[in-house]
Amino acid sequence: MGKKEMRAIDGNTAAAYAAYALTEVAAIYPITPSSPMGELADDWSAHDTKNIFGQNVLVSELQSEAGASGAVHGSLTAGALTTTFTASQGLLLMIPNLYKVAGELLPGVFHVAARSVASHALSIFGDHSDVMAVRQTGVGMISSNSVQEAMDLALVSHLSAIRSSLPFVHFFDGFRTSHEISKVEMIDYEDIKSIVDYEAIESFKEKALRPEQPIMKGTAQNPDIFFQAREAVNSYYDATPQIVQEEMDKVYGITGRKYNLFDYVGHPEAERIIIAMGSGCETIEETVNYLTDKGEKVGLLKIRLYRPFAKDAFLRALPATVKSVAVLDRTKEPGSDGEPLYKDISTLLYEEKENIKVVGGRYGLSSKEFAPGMVMAVYDNLTSRVPKNHFTVGINDDVTMTSLKVDKDIDTTPEGTVQCKFWGLGSDGTVGANKNAIKIIGD
Repeated sequence: MGKKEMRAIDGNTAAAYAAYALTEVAAIYPITPSSPMGELADDWSAHDTKNIFGQNVLVSELQSEAGASGAVHGSLTAGALTTTFTASQGLLLMIPNLYKVAGELLPGVFHVAARSVASHALSIFGDHSDVMAVRQTGVGMISSNSVQEAMDLALVSHLSAIRSSLPFVHFFDGFRTSHEISKVEMIDYEDIKSIVDYEAIESFKEKALRPEQPIMKGTAQNPDIFFQAREAVNSYYDATPQIVQEEMDKVYGITGRKYNLFDYVGHPEAERIIIAMGSGCETIEETVNYLTDKGEKVGLLKIRLYRPFAKDAFLRALPATVKSVAVLDRTKEPGSDGEPLYKDISTLLYEEKENIKVVGGRYGLSSKEFAPGMVMAVYDNLTSRVPKNHFTVGINDDVTMTSLKVDKDIDTTPEGTVQCKFWGLGSDGTVGANKNAIKIIGD
């Protein structure tokens, strides 16, 4: 292992740093809050920073996110390891190409600072309405909850894409993770070189579309074979969860940080658990530690690999003692009978474990505050004889009465933590001064 370097950086920088190592071409188009990832890649390339192959990354800005994803598709087809960075409507403009990149088994990586999709109003803040709108395209999906995870799991996403021949969407919460400055341990590019599957890269490059080795792609198919060909991808998706776990284990080997497809934290014999993904898991874990110290049998199951969904790994991570589950979604699908993650978990537990009560709720839309007191309200709801289902937490819904009552806030801050409050006018100068102060403290 190379020398360990600690640095105070934000989530965008963490993800871009790992992505740059394994990228040959970055096709970009800016959109808040993901823009700094593409900007950093362009800056590093211009200042002669090399990826692990000793190259400057070729960064190209297109005219829209649709153009960026088309360039990603074309670049991958030509045999270059290709990456892009986006969010919200930008990701939605990429959907047609996501189907193609996945359908043609091309290992691109899409790093997403997950953000609200404009509905009744525009919001530039974070939730999962964009990433949930692409789960049907066939991309692998990996979720990071913190700045350190944004670096570690960005690397896992690239390594997994190369080995599985599937594209990956690696996402983390817009602003809450993308712009949070945290002190993280950098991964040495020399260490990354030691865990890369160069044979898989060679195999990918061998399939590049070129005159010396012509192959047929992008055909039109009729009903006589389309269905069979569509099902032919199954074995790739079946093999992917194990590949992702193996890459997580390799990253553990060079960093000492252990990840699983599903990570459980909490009481070993928990009866009530929350299932979630994204930065909300950080708040839930703090609350779980607070409650288990008081003897409560509660826990949290964090989803790292959301697609392909690894049923067996999920069931292994689920404590055998669980009686009730609250699945938290950070998106709203109006008119549906439940949000996406809730429906996935409900189906799985219905098929495998009929004795577990499952309820679903929404939280944190457009970065709405999600505090420990709200987490406690979710656990308290699970103690009811008939827990409220399809609830909201964090707002007061006095129209359709979906919200859970939050009785009190609780302080989960570890003893001895130093906290600072910065006062300012709230304009750009304040933001810059805060960032500088945090970096100085971190360093």
